[in-house]
Amino acid sequence: MSFPAVARSSSRGNREMAPRPRSRGRFWEGGGGSGDRLERAAAESERWELLLRRGELLALGGHLKGALEAYAAALRRGAPVRPECLGTLVDCLVLNYRLRHGLGWSAARAADAGAGGLLSCLGCRGFLSEPVTVPCGHSYCRRCLRRELRARCRLCRDRLPPAAAAAAADAEGTPPRPPPLAAAIAASGFRTSVVLNHLAEKWFPSQQERARAAGRLGELLHQGRHREALAAAGEALRAEPSNLTLKIYRAESYAGLGEFKAAIEDLNAVLFQLPGWPEVYFRKGKVLHDAGFLGDALQLFLQCLALDEDFAPAKLEVEKILFDLLSPENLKEGLKDSSWSSLPCTKNKPFGFPSVMEEFHSASELSPEQNEEIPETPAEPVKGSLNRARSAQAINSTEMSTREDCLKRVSSEPLLSVQEKGALLKRKLSLLEQDVIVNEDGRNKLKKQGEMPNEACTFSLTCGDIPEGLIDASDFECSLCMRLFFEPVTTPCGHSFCKNCLERCLDHTPYCPLCKESLKEYLADRRYCVTQLLEELIVKYLPDELSERKKIYDEETAELSHLTKNVPIFVCTIAYPTVPCPLHVFEPRYRLMIRRSIQTGTKQFGMCVSDKQNGFADYGCMLQIRNVHFLPDGRSVVDTVGGKRFKVLKRGMKDGYCTADIEYLEDVKVENEDELESLRQLHNLVYSQACSWFQNLRDRFRSQILQHFGSMPRREENLQATPNGPAWCWWLLAVLPVDPRYQLSVLSMKSLKERLTKIQHILTYFSRDQSK
Repeated sequence: MSFPAVARSSSRGNREMAPRPRSRGRFWEGGGGSGDRLERAAAESERWELLLRRGELLALGGHLKGALEAYAAALRRGAPVRPECLGTLVDCLVLNYRLRHGLGWSAARAADAGAGGLLSCLGCRGFLSEPVTVPCGHSYCRRCLRRELRARCRLCRDRLPPAAAAAAADAEGTPPRPPPLAAAIAASGFRTSVVLNHLAEKWFPSQQERARAAGRLGELLHQGRHREALAAAGEALRAEPSNLTLKIYRAESYAGLGEFKAAIEDLNAVLFQLPGWPEVYFRKGKVLHDAGFLGDALQLFLQCLALDEDFAPAKLEVEKILFDLLSPENLKEGLKDSSWSSLPCTKNKPFGFPSVMEEFHSASELSPEQNEEIPETPAEPVKGSLNRARSAQAINSTEMSTREDCLKRVSSEPLLSVQEKGALLKRKLSLLEQDVIVNEDGRNKLKKQGEMPNEACTFSLTCGDIPEGLIDASDFECSLCMRLFFEPVTTPCGHSFCKNCLERCLDHTPYCPLCKESLKEYLADRRYCVTQLLEELIVKYLPDELSERKKIYDEETAELSHLTKNVPIFVCTIAYPTVPCPLHVFEPRYRLMIRRSIQTGTKQFGMCVSDKQNGFADYGCMLQIRNVHFLPDGRSVVDTVGGKRFKVLKRGMKDGYCTADIEYLEDVKVENEDELESLRQLHNLVYSQACSWFQNLRDRFRSQILQHFGSMPRREENLQATPNGPAWCWWLLAVLPVDPRYQLSVLSMKSLKERLTKIQHILTYFSRDQSK
């Protein structure tokens, strides 16, 4: 890739000049004017952009050493790069880490789905205290749903709604900082699921009480009262030494007081019990980072991301560490080779990164031949390529137990930054050298102390723990229909209803039926995902009741699916076969009717014009739903097209909208050849007359008709091929300005000859007006 000629300005005027020959380390020889500086700045900008692209592509290709060199070179050239720009490099490091340690993506997901037992949080696998159901239908404890800890659902990877504090930070343009363990819980905006919380209180009262005590500890930490939190955690652990949540709180208390060794010991004990808990690796990495051990902290952050790719704070920490290490200031200090070789991407293949960077710096410029070798940026986003690469490599990755693959120390020498030298670091080193990473020696130490893995700890609740006497079907009743939940959904305010029941309420008003809180955003999203945990509990403990409830639902659906009895009728205007009929639906009764037509699968309903005496006319046309566009406030624009004609036999009412028993109309076929030939001649005459009338319309009227109804259908050779006759007849009736009663009489006709005669009379009348 060669650089184009650059326009230079001089006192003699603007003229294009070819760039002067380049030498190593410079773009142009001689010249020191403003034009030269601008040219150099532009070329330098293009150069570091190429280096950043090169770094991304090398990282995606698995060449992490080259990627590090490219990013470092870009930073040395003054590229305006922030830590967040290293996301692709971090993703590739995590992928490499997973493959090296045999941590397959599918195995981690399977462990997430099955770990923890009944009423367990999907995030921490602990007891589901203060359960919150997120929009995708999965449930977490409130503590795990802060934006700073989790951005996506661990099962379906659906993006979770941001916490209020994080949203405010985003609005101000400042990235949220990872807070202490219990920070911003009250400001998260999530509401406790009323039904699930009631079940937790009823079935596991002691676990609920312990969770509340832990929550009080979290509040102390949030307020910075580490001494009080440490004392409270110690007292609680004496009464319940196996509670892992309390140990995490105590570890954070120690860390807040600067007692890093004690914090590490508590976190090691938790990892010994649950080696697959990503947050503990993150907390331990933060402790080591604060103690000055960046290399070990980096390993722990990568382990956290290997277990949970969406653990946002861990990724942010890795980005910051890499950014600091790649910055020119740190490279000039001459970092030790062993520090760089401790990175997982370079393990077993050590290289002198500073020396490599010095050599890269001395070269200063890539030759034109090397420039041509730089691959172009792919057309699709880098993230998509990474996801495909991750999926392809994860298929062949070896599935291993996370317990057997606890984090191993990869460097005996910690990575030091410029600010972390001196006596303070030596003191920390003497404390941390004893035990900084979970290993076999640490496990043996725990065994000697009698802390063996306990399968019946707080984090492993079995389904058999619930006495049968505590299972009550009334705990699973919808407050709207007073029947067992069927497809239960939970609103943002925490109340649960049957999906159909809630939708019917939202047809009338966008507020919760119980607490009257606004559900406008929930209504606009229109997801209504089933609450998975609630449905699983019903399936497991109330199978007979669920079977009976499903039977009732199927019967109601079958009744609504009938296309001749109790057919829903939209009373509005006259519709015609094959003619489009767009509808704006805003009345609650018709919202329900349209939704039922879609849910039952028929996607059909009748359309009749209003009648003062009977409510709606005796004849109408079925409409087929082609598409529905829902508006944020619950209204919808429904795209329909006319189908069969029908005659009303019996009228009725259901849930506010009209229904009818109907019979379908078909044209009577002509069998006699002479009559058929006469019908064909009449048809051709009327068709020609219709085309002449349409062509003689003013351009404005003709364009409006074409915009709303489309072009006129072509003449059909077989006049009796369809039950409703030629399509152009119905199109013409729809566009002609005729009295609805006259149109209704034509719609009810079962003779094509009579219909053509009527249309001929109408066209003759309007053609006479055109000639005037």
